[in-house]
Amino acid sequence: MLWLIDRILESGAGVLAGEYTPRAFYGDTLFDLDRPRGLPIGNLTSQFWANVYLNPFDHFVKRELGCLAYLRYVDDFILFSDDKAEVQAWLAAIVTRLARLRLTIHPGAHARPVAEGLPFLGFTVFPTHRRLKRRKGVAFVRRYRQLRRAFHSRELSLEQLTASVRGWINHVRYGDTWGLRRALLASHLI
Repeated sequence: MLWLIDRILESGAGVLAGEYTPRAFYGDTLFDLDRPRGLPIGNLTSQFWANVYLNPFDHFVKRELGCLAYLRYVDDFILFSDDKAEVQAWLAAIVTRLARLRLTIHPGAHARPVAEGLPFLGFTVFPTHRRLKRRKGVAFVRRYRQLRRAFHSRELSLEQLTASVRGWINHVRYGDTWGLRRALLASHLI
């Protein structure tokens, strides 16, 4: 089992090396900046390993911080409180705790009212509804054009095209996207 785990983790080595600037953590040496990082993107085990790795963090948020309303999916998480000062204190504690795990928080993370909408899993989540982030819709339109071109040039089968579109629909259906899906797919028929 350990051999298999090593092979899976090694398969992600260098995949996004140019995308990130190495970050030094307290106690690092110069050699630590060259250490391999991350999981293989898209690998089916990445969600599992994120849950294993962040399990102690979940316990920290619930037990030590005392956060009663907390959501996490892989590396995306939200904490809820009625007290802005409490959320800011939690953020400082979380930054410190994640540094122990050699992780950082996105620089745009900050306390905000839920009425403004919270970014989570490709959506902006409001108390009454969820909207797909604009860039996610734009990215799909571009991808769909590429898929249609590949289909017309016979590089892609109808089944492959359909599977890709269904995958996107299965994700965005969790938001209020009926009108968006109808508009995008009706205006871009095969």
